[in-house]
Amino acid sequence: MKKMPMVLIVEDEPAIAELIAVNLRHNGFQPVWAEDGVSAQRELDAVLPDVILLDWMLPGASGLALARKWRADARTKAVPILMLTARGDEPDKVAGLDAGADDYITKPFSTQELLARIRAVLRRRAPEQVQDKVSIGDLVLDAAAHRVSWQGELLKIGPTEFKLLNYLMKHPERVHSRAQLLDKVWGDHVFIEERTVDVHVKRLRESLGVAGSLIETVRGAGYRFSGQALV
Repeated sequence: MKKMPMVLIVEDEPAIAELIAVNLRHNGFQPVWAEDGVSAQRELDAVLPDVILLDWMLPGASGLALARKWRADARTKAVPILMLTARGDEPDKVAGLDAGADDYITKPFSTQELLARIRAVLRRRAPEQVQDKVSIGDLVLDAAAHRVSWQGELLKIGPTEFKLLNYLMKHPERVHSRAQLLDKVWGDHVFIEERTVDVHVKRLRESLGVAGSLIETVRGAGYRFSGQALV
């Protein structure tokens, strides 16, 4: 029997949490509810969910603070986080992505949109067709082991940034538009804005440190991974 994906709902309003949980159950998911960061951490310590639905405004630690904390923890860093927020302004969306969220959904939202976004982040998390290691200069990406190293030192790379780097390294010296990257890396980008690509590229460069200069911005066109950048 196929396992139902577990979704941890971190939401302090019981009526909203219950509505989400009911819809998830009816659509083949296993919801678990936590009303704040403390109870959410307790659930995470017990069982890792497949997706976290994280409300921005929570009592105690905010959703942003929790996203940063879970992204920094080796055990939880690969769990997709979908931010629930009443804040629809672009700076707030970017702040959520910068904190480590994989996507965001603005309240009020439809059940169908929520389900589509959950399925999309689960698809992104699914293992890709694994090729062997790919290396350019001193940067090595091992898809099977899900590791990236620079000059022999392991780097901490988030799950979405890993997929983005994997694609760029396998197609070096080409200019990729944001739309192309959304299609190739995110797969189903019905709800994803092109601005999201910029946020993940910025985060990837920060994770790569010195090697971040290998990812070049081509004004008006997109991004290029170039092994010439450090020559």
